[in-house]
Amino acid sequence: MRDFQLPGRSPVRATEGMVATSHPLSTLAAIHMLRSGGNAIDAAVCAAAVQAVVEPQSTGIGGDCFVLYCPKGQGEVLAFNGSGRAPAAATVDWYQENGFSELPKQGPHAVTIPGAVDAWCGLLEDHGRKGIADALAPAIHYAENGYVVHDRVACDWEESKIDLSADKAAARIFLPGGKPPTAGDVHRQPELAATLRIIAENGRAGFYEGQVAEDIVGRLRQLGGLHTLDDFAATKGDYKAAISTSYRGYDIQQTPPNNQGLTALLMLNVLSGFDLAAVDPSGAERLHLEVEAGRLAYRDRDNLLADQDHVTVSVKTLLSSAYADQLRAAIDPQPAMTELPRLELPGSDTVYISVVDGDRNAVSFISSTYDSFGSGIVSPKTGIALQNRGTSFRLDPKHPNCIAPRKRPMHTIMPGMMTKNGRAVMPFGVMGGGYQPFGHVHLLTNMIDFNMDPQQAIDAARVFCGVVEAGRGVGVGAVEGLRQRGHQVVEPRHPLGGGQAVLIDWDKGTLTGASDARKDGLALGY
Repeated sequence: MRDFQLPGRSPVRATEGMVATSHPLSTLAAIHMLRSGGNAIDAAVCAAAVQAVVEPQSTGIGGDCFVLYCPKGQGEVLAFNGSGRAPAAATVDWYQENGFSELPKQGPHAVTIPGAVDAWCGLLEDHGRKGIADALAPAIHYAENGYVVHDRVACDWEESKIDLSADKAAARIFLPGGKPPTAGDVHRQPELAATLRIIAENGRAGFYEGQVAEDIVGRLRQLGGLHTLDDFAATKGDYKAAISTSYRGYDIQQTPPNNQGLTALLMLNVLSGFDLAAVDPSGAERLHLEVEAGRLAYRDRDNLLADQDHVTVSVKTLLSSAYADQLRAAIDPQPAMTELPRLELPGSDTVYISVVDGDRNAVSFISSTYDSFGSGIVSPKTGIALQNRGTSFRLDPKHPNCIAPRKRPMHTIMPGMMTKNGRAVMPFGVMGGGYQPFGHVHLLTNMIDFNMDPQQAIDAARVFCGVVEAGRGVGVGAVEGLRQRGHQVVEPRHPLGGGQAVLIDWDKGTLTGASDARKDGLALGY
């Protein structure tokens, strides 16, 4: 139990349904969806659509998503890949011949075809009770009538003003009066509201065919992009078998690559050989072991992970106990490894949603346009900010993540699901670009090894590997202990990620929700 004399928040506890998101309006819309007869999939899509309006720096219908879904909380966990692909004309030869040494962070060549709307429509059709029109209704309302800009959103928005000013449509919509909105301002997106109405009326075709697709493709082609209407029409998400590893009796589920979920599983496999519960949860010894496991796992992420149609090393091999033993042998409890490069891992903007309904359908849902406002390009008639996931591709033909026609890039966003004995225990996620695998592991070890409740586990101070970033809550003694082990330690410029989780207690029939104070959101249940 937490110390009620100190700042903080209690977890939220309920029986019938629970939603945790990074924005109050998103959480409230999802709760209303559940209470009006929708299930967890309906609520998650509804929440994602609201966040596509009210957290425009982080997500939108110009982005992608990944989803883990456990129907009725039992049996197989379904993994849905809602990430888009490169244009059919995007060959590595074209980029090399046109003088590119890397994929840019902004502009048309950073844009992959958005997969979110296709995912929403497909998931609702396959597993929802309500249709796309019901799911989009709150988002349409906020885009059309306005929403109040929240504090963390305003902070992130302010940092994007230079990039937004480079695109006329972006500046018109997202820099009203020539500047970013501040906390407490009311912001409207009428063009986006009209686009959402088209999707509500026409479903998937309303985005990938007709006037919306034509406006997006026209703008990208005008800027020199390789995108075509055929690329949009061909976009289709798909179900994959979830990948997992066992950690202290729990099964941790992730979506398979092309995202970085495997990185968290590699870290857990390494850490399973150390007795974390015997050390101080806030001390240097625990943090050092996590940092070293992270450095090894992220090295493999950067060298090996890509669209599974283009890799040579199998997931099974990487998750084997023999490989975990090999990685673990490189870690010393005292000095930091010297043979690995220090990682430089940029952050990004993401939204994560966790929902469990009365039937115990459990959904772990994550969405993003990658960098703040994605590519910086906004489709002028539709009001859609387009993602910049293409910047993750490489231009080395020998690298598995090299760009290729209709190929998916390596993705940072990754939902998580903890299960035990064939039942869902907790849909969870941690946002923050490259930090996400590390954040998943820190959250899980806080709960499993140190018996924290979900809110305590999310609130706990964080570090990140590479040049070790230690959040302000990390104690002076722990920082000094990391430095004595050879780590360079700095304070991060921004908070390390954000997170949500909903814990299912099958014996008591209760749900416990948690949401990260590093963002604007909250958990609500009933």
